[in-house]
Amino acid sequence: MIISLVKRGIKMGKIILIIIGLIISMIGVIMIYDARLLTQKFFGFGDQNEATAGFKIIGFVVAVLGGLIIFFNL
Repeated sequence: MIISLVKRGIKMGKIILIIIGLIISMIGVIMIYDARLLTQKFFGFGDQNEATAGFKIIGFVVAVLGGLIIFFNL
């Protein structure tokens, strides 16, 4: 009985980690595709190209981290 509950808890933990990894990856992809709009919304300085490149790089790293969470959880 207790072993069954522990196994169920492990499965639930894996599912939760997969969902968290998917959400993190989704945030990273949104940051990549909407980098120009995000920089216009959050920053008001003139050089938006550097800020857009920064958002795209950060979005890529976030998406990769989410993918790694999913990959190593399976």
